[in-house]
Amino acid sequence: MKHTDLIEKMTLEEKAAFLSGKGEWETREFKRHNLPSIFCSDGPHGLRKQAGAGDHLGLNESLPATCFPTAATVANSWDESLGQEIGDALGEEAEALDVDILLGPGLNIKRSPLCGRNFEYFSEDPYLAGKMAASYVKGIQSHNVYACPKHFAVNSQELRRMAMNSVLDERTLREIYLTGFEIAVKEGGAKAIMSSYNEVNGEYANENKHLLTEILREEWGFDGMVVTDWGGSNNHVKGVAAGSNLEMPAPGLDSAREIVAAVNDGTLSMEELDFVVDGLLDAVLTLGKRGEKKDFDKEAHHKLARKAAAESAVLLKNEKSILPLKSGVKVALIGDFAVEPRYQGAGSSVVNPTQVETLEKIINHYDVQVVGTSRGYHRMGEANDAMKKEAMDIAALADVVLFCFGLDEISESEGLDRNHMRIPQNQIDLLQSMAQLNTPVVGIISAGSSIEMPWQNSCQAILHGYLTGQAGASAMMDILMGKVNPSGRLNETYPIRYEDTPAFRHFPSTERNAEFRESIYVGYRYYDSSKVRVQYPFGFGLSYTEFTYSDLSVDVEGASVTIANTGNCDGAEVVQMYIGLDNAIVFRPAKELKGFKKVFLKAGEQQTIRIPFDDKTFRYWNVKTNKWEIEMGTYQVMIGASVSDIRLEADITVEGTTNEYPYNPALLPYYYTGIIQQISDKEFEELLGHPIPSGKWSGELGENDAICQMYYAKSKLARFIYNRLTAMKIKSEEKGKPDLNILFIYNMPFRALAKMTAGMISMEMVEGMLVVVNGHFFKGLGKIIGGFFRNRRKNKAYEKKLAGGNN
Repeated sequence: MKHTDLIEKMTLEEKAAFLSGKGEWETREFKRHNLPSIFCSDGPHGLRKQAGAGDHLGLNESLPATCFPTAATVANSWDESLGQEIGDALGEEAEALDVDILLGPGLNIKRSPLCGRNFEYFSEDPYLAGKMAASYVKGIQSHNVYACPKHFAVNSQELRRMAMNSVLDERTLREIYLTGFEIAVKEGGAKAIMSSYNEVNGEYANENKHLLTEILREEWGFDGMVVTDWGGSNNHVKGVAAGSNLEMPAPGLDSAREIVAAVNDGTLSMEELDFVVDGLLDAVLTLGKRGEKKDFDKEAHHKLARKAAAESAVLLKNEKSILPLKSGVKVALIGDFAVEPRYQGAGSSVVNPTQVETLEKIINHYDVQVVGTSRGYHRMGEANDAMKKEAMDIAALADVVLFCFGLDEISESEGLDRNHMRIPQNQIDLLQSMAQLNTPVVGIISAGSSIEMPWQNSCQAILHGYLTGQAGASAMMDILMGKVNPSGRLNETYPIRYEDTPAFRHFPSTERNAEFRESIYVGYRYYDSSKVRVQYPFGFGLSYTEFTYSDLSVDVEGASVTIANTGNCDGAEVVQMYIGLDNAIVFRPAKELKGFKKVFLKAGEQQTIRIPFDDKTFRYWNVKTNKWEIEMGTYQVMIGASVSDIRLEADITVEGTTNEYPYNPALLPYYYTGIIQQISDKEFEELLGHPIPSGKWSGELGENDAICQMYYAKSKLARFIYNRLTAMKIKSEEKGKPDLNILFIYNMPFRALAKMTAGMISMEMVEGMLVVVNGHFFKGLGKIIGGFFRNRRKNKAYEKKLAGGNN
């Protein structure tokens, strides 16, 4: 331990209290030991430090900060240097706003397009997600600020996220859901990790020793701090034993009392307690050395946001090279998003931007003739014939229609999964009507996650900006006018329809278990292996120029290939390396991304680039030997412009590391074919190595059941509360902007009431509430009232001990 002398001076009560937040964003300070409080803030794509009273849902206004494009956007750049630039800017702003720990980036895997928080996550591929996350971490931590990648781990569903159990096999856990975190820790050097709300194979992530101790600390060598997601602590004693350092936000002293009692009765050893205290002390003493407060250059950061948006936009379609637009062309600017842009997601990541550009205003700085601007539609989906007619009349006057459309705010939000992959129908009705005018339509999409696109033939060109951040309007116009050559490539697959997705039958889960039956076949690993036709493949994106690939050579250390820009304008290409193994003994996808490089070339220029192999290139997780292994064989090294556009191939023979193979192909027939949409219970259990755990409701609500499950309650009062909450939730959704407070309460488990109320509610009181909910009103009420007074008395006694220690 690094701080043994200081730990020996701390009382047991001080140690226990130290491991819980004192408020929404801060840790406890201890003046007797010169330990300052440190401050956490949301910030995956921009800081959200609140000016007034803190709340984790972003309900109160935050201080102005740069709103960069979201992670789902920047991942389309495939540019690690850009990620590090953004991270550096985030770290600089964190220093300026006295933020010590930046809660991001988010790098959960996009298992399903319907996850409401996909806009905050990088990719469906763990290698790309990890590399981009590591670049952010390096940039953030170049300042005296910790990055905190989240949510560790297997958190791919928002519905009942605090009461879900992710059920998956160890190989899938390692290869798909942990690899990104491994890269962020080992290559990025992350100094903090946020544990996720959910259980992983029956144990809450924050108290899962397999995750936090065996993998994170022992295998990966992580020496930083683990912090719970806000309200994500289940059993604080078990969390401390597993290596979790900080319980947030404000559970009061009830948790601290639990730790003291556990040490006194031997349930928790002093060594286990001191270990996590030491880790948190290291963070506090490192981060507490704040230098002179500096401001940040708002205009420079705005320009960086513009650069990031331009590098990350994906040109999906460009018939007859309608883009870039010709100088002086007459354009109609149509769409609500042109006037009021949708540039970020909803939830705890919402940033109060330093400024926001709109296409309506920015377009006047470019060499086009705007014949008119119309909102054209209501963004929340209601039909309006007058607005539609106005848009049609303006479109008829133009040479080109610029149609700004996409997903509305209710479609993508923390705490809420999507119901479908469609853009609101009123937007599509307008698009298809305008297409009948025979005026070319350039679609400009705003959306943070994959969408169905059956209407794409109505557009001559499609520029997908994703969620572009505060400077997105300039970035889109720069691309439309040819000032910037688009170089974004999709970080996720765009299926033709939702029913084609690999987790279609198991997302979201209807009971407590989220069964990951698709195993390693996530995203393109499924579509490519099973030959499922898609709208746009992983890695896809067009350019205004052409690139040719030649002279591939492969050796034991990597691949070299020559890329030439054979078009007539400068541009950047994302060169992607995939690895495959035909007739593999261990089932695997047809190909997997194992390297990439973005290269900028002037027109006529060529360059030979090198993509090295690393420890992840050929490995798979062997559940029989319980370690990473390499299967012997002749591997295909495939270099291309997308997973479906392989330009060059070469073979390399690789020696294996074991003859002990984990599977009997006869017992896993569909996993060996990749046709995994209807995996039987029997085959899934064979993969898991044990029976599928029951995820059904047990008969009485418990502390880990969600409040929205009170429709099961025996108490009429509880069912009334459930009905009222549901009605309020539906009403907020109908307004188009999710009420995050209602969503959070709706999906949180009962135990969270004791973790987020600053000590007002104890676990004993929660137990009383459950007695009421389960039909014993007076017995439960007595427990609540008695618990309230006992909790208040015990809190005062504990505070007195802490105050005495600080004298």
